Amino acid sequence: MDSVANGPKVYFAIHTPWFTINVTQTALTILICSILLTVLALIIRRGLKKRPGGFQVVVEKLVNMLYGLVSDTMGAHNVRFAPYIGTLFLSSMICTLLGMTQVLRSATADLSVTLAWALVTTGMVWYNSIKNLGFKAWLKGFTEPIVVMTPMNIVSEIAQPISLAFRHFGNVAGGGVLTALIYTSLGGLTSILFGWISEAFSLIPFLQIGIPAVLSIYFDLFSGFVQALVFSLLTMVYVGAACPPPAQPEVANDSE
Repeated sequence: MDSVANGPKVYFAIHTPWFTINVTQTALTILICSILLTVLALIIRRGLKKRPGGFQVVVEKLVNMLYGLVSDTMGAHNVRFAPYIGTLFLSSMICTLLGMTQVLRSATADLSVTLAWALVTTGMVWYNSIKNLGFKAWLKGFTEPIVVMTPMNIVSEIAQPISLAFRHFGNVAGGGVLTALIYTSLGGLTSILFGWISEAFSLIPFLQIGIPAVLSIYFDLFSGFVQALVFSLLTMVYVGAACPPPAQPEVANDSE
């Protein structure tokens, strides 16, 4: 409960002459997630065969679905972003699921993680917008449709990564807090309902068995999947808008 409501625990700190680095539960979760993704990639890579088995067929189907989703959402010319989108989705899912172990903490319940992902997405949007439009044209876009809208356009640009980060963080962290509150309340309710029988019965968490598990499946598994998908879809929409398809050369019609 305290870990969910008060933020990640600090295991130890690395002190330097200029700053201090806190190694927290979130950092450990991110590290484990990175190791899992790396090991999974190596296992899949080593197991590739010309005549695929069942596991390889499933992996290829999922990869094709990913590239198809990116192509449909961002355009066929932007399929190069598929590895980034897939990594973002898997990282979000694994970082959330690791919180179900009760040993680790969901990294997506830490605002610093989702904000970092949102800033990377915003950086990609700005980079591709400047690359495709030019720096002057990109700046000029803040004054459209009229100059008086410039402050609103700037605020909207700044609010984009903030809303992207808080949406994911808020849903995961809120679900964790709600589950912890219900779990604690069920413990107190157990003592009230069964305490009249004997003190031993009041110590057995009858009501804490089953209900918190169902809530965890919803908030960690289902909601975690939905939030990872929404975050990835919004990333595709934002980056895809900054990377329009290349202009096709006009073909002159010869008139007789």
